[in-house]
Amino acid sequence: MESPLRLQGSVALITGAASGIGRAIALRFAHEGADIAIADLNVEGGQAVAGEIQALGRTARVYRLDVANPDECRAVIERADADFGKLDILVNNAGIGHPRNLLDLTPEQWDQTFAVNTRGVFFCTQAAARLMIPRKRGKIINLASIAARMNGPQMIDYSASKAAVVSITQSTAKALAPHGITVNALAPGIVDTPLWRQLDREWAEIEGIPIGEMWKRRVAMIPLGRAEQPEDVAGVAAFLASKDADYMTGQTLHIEGGLVMV
Repeated sequence: MESPLRLQGSVALITGAASGIGRAIALRFAHEGADIAIADLNVEGGQAVAGEIQALGRTARVYRLDVANPDECRAVIERADADFGKLDILVNNAGIGHPRNLLDLTPEQWDQTFAVNTRGVFFCTQAAARLMIPRKRGKIINLASIAARMNGPQMIDYSASKAAVVSITQSTAKALAPHGITVNALAPGIVDTPLWRQLDREWAEIEGIPIGEMWKRRVAMIPLGRAEQPEDVAGVAAFLASKDADYMTGQTLHIEGGLVMV
Protein backbone atom coordinates (compact mmCIF):
# COMPACT_ATOMS: atom_id res chain seq x y z
CA MET A 1 0.00 0.00 0.00
CA GLU A 2 1.28 3.50 -0.79
CA SER A 3 0.22 4.99 2.57
CA PRO A 4 0.31 2.16 5.14
CA LEU A 5 -1.22 2.46 8.59
CA ARG A 6 -3.09 5.73 7.97
CA LEU A 7 -5.91 4.19 10.03
CA GLN A 8 -3.73 2.69 12.76
CA GLY A 9 -5.75 2.14 15.93
CA SER A 10 -9.10 3.00 14.32
CA VAL A 11 -12.28 0.93 14.47
CA ALA A 12 -14.53 0.86 11.39
CA LEU A 13 -17.98 -0.64 11.00
CA ILE A 14 -18.79 -1.48 7.38
CA THR A 15 -22.25 -2.57 6.26
CA GLY A 16 -22.53 -5.06 3.41
CA ALA A 17 -18.88 -6.07 3.91
CA ALA A 18 -19.31 -9.77 3.10
CA SER A 19 -18.58 -9.26 -0.61
CA GLY A 20 -17.87 -6.79 -3.38
CA ILE A 21 -17.03 -3.19 -2.55
CA GLY A 22 -17.69 -3.66 1.16
CA ARG A 23 -15.19 -6.53 1.37
CA ALA A 24 -12.57 -4.52 -0.53
CA ILE A 25 -13.02 -1.55 1.83
CA ALA A 26 -12.78 -3.81 4.88
CA LEU A 27 -9.52 -5.35 3.65
CA ARG A 28 -8.02 -1.98 2.65
CA PHE A 29 -8.88 -0.48 6.05
CA ALA A 30 -7.32 -3.50 7.76
CA HIS A 31 -4.16 -3.10 5.65
CA GLU A 32 -4.04 0.50 6.86
CA GLY A 33 -4.24 -0.50 10.52
CA ALA A 34 -7.96 -0.52 11.38
CA ASP A 35 -9.95 -3.15 13.23
CA ILE A 36 -13.18 -4.03 11.45
CA ALA A 37 -16.79 -4.68 12.41
CA ILE A 38 -18.50 -6.47 9.52
CA ALA A 39 -22.27 -5.94 9.45
CA ASP A 40 -24.13 -7.99 6.87
CA LEU A 41 -27.09 -10.30 6.36
CA ASN A 42 -24.63 -12.80 4.88
CA VAL A 43 -22.98 -13.95 8.10
CA GLU A 44 -21.13 -16.84 6.44
CA GLY A 45 -19.59 -14.51 3.87
CA GLY A 46 -18.79 -12.05 6.63
CA GLN A 47 -16.95 -14.75 8.57
CA ALA A 48 -14.81 -15.47 5.52
CA VAL A 49 -13.87 -11.80 5.24
CA ALA A 50 -13.17 -11.68 8.98
CA GLY A 51 -10.73 -14.54 8.48
CA GLU A 52 -8.90 -12.57 5.80
CA ILE A 53 -8.70 -9.56 8.11
CA GLN A 54 -7.42 -11.62 11.03
CA ALA A 55 -4.74 -13.06 8.76
CA LEU A 56 -3.50 -9.48 8.37
CA GLY A 57 -3.10 -9.23 12.13
CA ARG A 58 -6.18 -7.09 12.75
CA THR A 59 -9.27 -7.77 14.84
CA ALA A 60 -12.56 -8.48 13.07
CA ARG A 61 -16.06 -9.32 14.31
CA VAL A 62 -19.18 -10.18 12.34
CA TYR A 63 -22.67 -8.91 13.14
CA ARG A 64 -25.86 -9.92 11.38
CA LEU A 65 -27.60 -6.74 10.24
CA ASP A 66 -30.64 -5.91 8.12
CA VAL A 67 -30.04 -2.21 7.46
CA ALA A 68 -33.71 -1.74 6.55
CA ASN A 69 -34.52 -2.24 10.25
CA PRO A 70 -33.68 0.91 12.28
CA ASP A 71 -33.77 -1.00 15.57
CA GLU A 72 -31.18 -3.46 14.27
CA CYS A 73 -29.02 -0.59 13.02
CA ARG A 74 -28.88 0.96 16.45
CA ALA A 75 -28.41 -2.34 18.30
CA VAL A 76 -25.57 -3.56 16.08
CA ILE A 77 -23.71 -0.24 16.11
CA GLU A 78 -24.01 0.04 19.89
CA ARG A 79 -22.87 -3.56 20.32
CA ALA A 80 -19.86 -3.08 18.05
CA ASP A 81 -18.94 0.09 19.91
CA ALA A 82 -19.05 -1.84 23.19
CA ASP A 83 -17.14 -4.83 21.80
CA PHE A 84 -14.32 -2.76 20.32
CA GLY A 85 -14.37 0.00 22.91
CA LYS A 86 -15.06 2.72 20.35
CA LEU A 87 -16.27 3.42 16.81
CA ASP A 88 -14.28 5.85 14.68
CA ILE A 89 -15.56 5.16 11.16
CA LEU A 90 -18.90 4.10 9.69
CA VAL A 91 -19.15 2.99 6.06
CA ASN A 92 -22.73 2.72 4.81
CA ASN A 93 -22.10 0.35 1.93
CA ALA A 94 -25.04 -2.10 1.96
CA GLY A 95 -27.36 -1.68 -0.99
CA ILE A 96 -29.60 -3.43 -3.51
CA GLY A 97 -30.67 -2.79 -7.08
CA HIS A 98 -32.66 -4.45 -9.85
CA PRO A 99 -33.51 -3.32 -13.40
CA ARG A 100 -37.26 -2.91 -13.83
CA ASN A 101 -39.46 -1.40 -16.50
CA LEU A 102 -41.32 1.76 -15.51
CA LEU A 103 -44.77 0.20 -15.90
CA ASP A 104 -43.80 -2.96 -13.99
CA LEU A 105 -42.26 -1.33 -10.90
CA THR A 106 -44.44 -2.09 -7.87
CA PRO A 107 -44.88 -0.10 -4.65
CA GLU A 108 -43.37 -3.01 -2.72
CA GLN A 109 -40.25 -3.03 -4.92
CA TRP A 110 -39.89 0.75 -4.62
CA ASP A 111 -40.21 0.58 -0.84
CA GLN A 112 -37.69 -2.25 -0.54
CA THR A 113 -35.08 -0.35 -2.55
CA PHE A 114 -35.51 2.76 -0.43
CA ALA A 115 -35.62 0.79 2.81
CA VAL A 116 -32.16 -0.64 2.18
CA ASN A 117 -30.48 2.13 0.19
CA THR A 118 -31.71 5.21 2.03
CA ARG A 119 -33.33 4.25 5.36
CA GLY A 120 -30.32 2.05 6.05
CA VAL A 121 -27.90 4.91 5.39
CA PHE A 122 -29.81 7.37 7.54
CA PHE A 123 -30.55 5.17 10.54
CA CYS A 124 -27.04 3.72 10.68
CA THR A 125 -25.73 7.29 10.51
CA GLN A 126 -28.10 8.37 13.27
CA ALA A 127 -27.02 5.49 15.51
CA ALA A 128 -23.33 6.18 14.93
CA ALA A 129 -23.81 9.91 15.45
CA ARG A 130 -25.25 9.30 18.91
CA LEU A 131 -21.94 7.71 19.85
CA MET A 132 -19.65 10.07 17.94
CA ILE A 133 -21.15 13.42 19.01
CA PRO A 134 -20.06 13.23 22.67
CA ARG A 135 -16.55 12.26 21.50
CA LYS A 136 -16.35 15.14 19.04
CA ARG A 137 -14.90 13.02 16.26
CA GLY A 138 -15.88 10.50 13.60
CA LYS A 139 -15.91 9.69 9.90
CA ILE A 140 -19.00 8.58 8.01
CA ILE A 141 -18.75 7.41 4.40
CA ASN A 142 -21.83 6.62 2.32
CA LEU A 143 -21.94 4.63 -0.92
CA ALA A 144 -23.92 6.51 -3.53
CA SER A 145 -23.58 5.63 -7.22
CA ILE A 146 -23.01 7.02 -10.65
CA ALA A 147 -26.74 6.26 -11.06
CA ALA A 148 -27.51 9.34 -8.96
CA ARG A 149 -26.40 11.40 -11.99
CA MET A 150 -26.58 9.00 -14.96
CA ASN A 151 -30.18 7.90 -14.54
CA GLY A 152 -31.30 4.82 -16.41
CA PRO A 153 -34.85 4.17 -17.63
CA GLN A 154 -34.82 0.70 -16.05
CA MET A 155 -33.19 1.72 -12.75
CA ILE A 156 -35.67 4.36 -11.63
CA ASP A 157 -36.01 3.35 -7.98
CA TYR A 158 -32.29 2.62 -7.63
CA SER A 159 -31.25 5.93 -9.21
CA ALA A 160 -33.69 7.85 -7.03
CA SER A 161 -32.47 6.10 -3.89
CA LYS A 162 -28.83 6.89 -4.66
CA ALA A 163 -29.68 10.53 -5.39
CA ALA A 164 -31.27 10.54 -1.94
CA VAL A 165 -28.01 9.20 -0.48
CA VAL A 166 -26.19 12.23 -1.91
CA SER A 167 -28.77 14.52 -0.30
CA ILE A 168 -28.59 12.70 3.04
CA THR A 169 -24.80 13.01 2.90
CA GLN A 170 -24.99 16.78 2.48
CA SER A 171 -27.66 17.32 5.14
CA THR A 172 -26.01 15.13 7.78
CA ALA A 173 -22.60 16.66 6.99
CA LYS A 174 -23.99 20.08 7.93
CA ALA A 175 -25.70 18.71 11.04
CA LEU A 176 -22.58 16.92 12.29
CA ALA A 177 -19.86 19.39 11.29
CA PRO A 178 -20.09 21.34 14.58
CA HIS A 179 -19.29 18.08 16.38
CA GLY A 180 -16.10 17.34 14.47
CA ILE A 181 -17.69 14.58 12.39
CA THR A 182 -17.31 14.47 8.63
CA VAL A 183 -19.77 12.84 6.23
CA ASN A 184 -18.85 12.15 2.61
CA ALA A 185 -20.04 9.86 -0.17
CA LEU A 186 -18.48 7.76 -2.91
CA ALA A 187 -20.14 7.31 -6.30
CA PRO A 188 -18.74 4.22 -8.06
CA GLY A 189 -19.52 3.35 -11.67
CA ILE A 190 -19.45 -0.01 -13.46
CA VAL A 191 -17.84 -2.20 -10.80
CA ASP A 192 -16.93 -5.85 -11.29
CA THR A 193 -18.91 -7.20 -8.33
CA PRO A 194 -21.57 -9.87 -7.75
CA LEU A 195 -24.22 -7.11 -7.78
CA TRP A 196 -23.25 -5.97 -11.27
CA ARG A 197 -23.15 -9.56 -12.55
CA GLN A 198 -26.66 -10.02 -11.17
CA LEU A 199 -27.79 -6.82 -12.89
CA ASP A 200 -26.31 -8.07 -16.17
CA ARG A 201 -28.31 -11.32 -15.93
CA GLU A 202 -31.52 -9.46 -15.11
CA TRP A 203 -31.00 -6.97 -17.98
CA ALA A 204 -30.44 -9.90 -20.35
CA GLU A 205 -33.81 -11.35 -19.37
CA ILE A 206 -35.67 -8.04 -19.66
CA GLU A 207 -34.19 -7.05 -23.02
CA GLY A 208 -33.83 -10.50 -24.56
CA ILE A 209 -30.09 -10.19 -25.11
CA PRO A 210 -27.26 -12.64 -24.28
CA ILE A 211 -25.89 -12.64 -20.75
CA GLY A 212 -22.77 -10.50 -20.74
CA GLU A 213 -23.88 -8.23 -23.59
CA MET A 214 -25.08 -5.38 -21.36
CA TRP A 215 -21.88 -5.63 -19.30
CA LYS A 216 -19.80 -5.30 -22.48
CA ARG A 217 -21.81 -2.27 -23.60
CA ARG A 218 -21.39 -0.54 -20.24
CA VAL A 219 -17.66 -1.19 -20.01
CA ALA A 220 -17.19 0.06 -23.57
CA MET A 221 -18.49 3.48 -22.44
CA ILE A 222 -15.73 3.98 -19.85
CA PRO A 223 -13.04 6.45 -21.01
CA LEU A 224 -10.30 4.66 -19.03
CA GLY A 225 -11.11 1.51 -20.97
CA ARG A 226 -11.68 -1.05 -18.23
CA ALA A 227 -14.24 -2.12 -15.68
CA GLU A 228 -13.87 -0.70 -12.21
CA GLN A 229 -12.55 -3.01 -9.50
CA PRO A 230 -13.75 -2.90 -5.87
CA GLU A 231 -10.20 -1.94 -4.86
CA ASP A 232 -10.53 1.27 -6.92
CA VAL A 233 -13.29 2.34 -4.54
CA ALA A 234 -11.54 1.06 -1.42
CA GLY A 235 -8.49 3.27 -1.92
CA VAL A 236 -10.60 6.44 -2.02
CA ALA A 237 -12.62 5.24 0.97
CA ALA A 238 -9.37 4.88 2.92
CA PHE A 239 -8.48 8.46 2.04
CA LEU A 240 -11.83 9.76 3.28
CA ALA A 241 -11.46 7.76 6.50
CA SER A 242 -8.00 9.19 7.18
CA LYS A 243 -6.81 12.49 8.63
CA ASP A 244 -5.87 13.50 5.09
CA ALA A 245 -9.57 14.21 4.50
CA ASP A 246 -10.28 16.03 7.78
CA TYR A 247 -11.24 19.23 5.94
CA MET A 248 -13.65 17.54 3.52
CA THR A 249 -17.32 17.08 4.34
CA GLY A 250 -20.58 16.91 2.41
CA GLN A 251 -18.76 15.82 -0.76
CA THR A 252 -19.58 13.06 -3.25
CA LEU A 253 -16.46 11.74 -4.97
CA HIS A 254 -16.99 10.05 -8.33
CA ILE A 255 -14.86 6.96 -8.97
CA GLU A 256 -16.03 5.73 -12.36
CA GLY A 257 -13.25 5.92 -14.92
CA GLY A 258 -14.44 9.19 -16.46
CA LEU A 259 -18.08 8.37 -17.16
CA VAL A 260 -19.18 11.51 -15.30
CA MET A 261 -16.88 14.53 -15.44
CA VAL A 262 -17.92 17.37 -13.12
